[in-house]
Amino acid sequence: MNKPMTQDLAHCKTWIENALKYSGGTHDFWDIVDGVYDQRFQLWSTGKGCLVTEIHVFPKKKVINIFLGGGELAQLADMHDDVIAWAKDQGCSGASISGRKGWVRAFKKYGWRPLHTTIVKEFET
Repeated sequence: MNKPMTQDLAHCKTWIENALKYSGGTHDFWDIVDGVYDQRFQLWSTGKGCLVTEIHVFPKKKVINIFLGGGELAQLADMHDDVIAWAKDQGCSGASISGRKGWVRAFKKYGWRPLHTTIVKEFET
């Protein structure tokens, strides 16, 4: 059952839904709402944009992954230092962004670099 939306989620709904169009069908808006409520995802909201993050725990490293972003790029970039500081407080030693190639240019000035490319193939089960 879907949980009710917070004011922040309602404010970010259009940006989240637009970003989800590029996610390969892995989530819908209500999956994001549920993840925020369950604290699996973190919602970072500003007046003109939002990010959705999750923490990945690997055998050797804990990383915050920014997997959705929408709105004005300048607003998203303004959240950079806060997101990284929060991730460090959670024990993360790195960060990743899953998104379109435009993120590479936008965040290069913060020290981000491409690591690898993800390709996908859809098939019937």
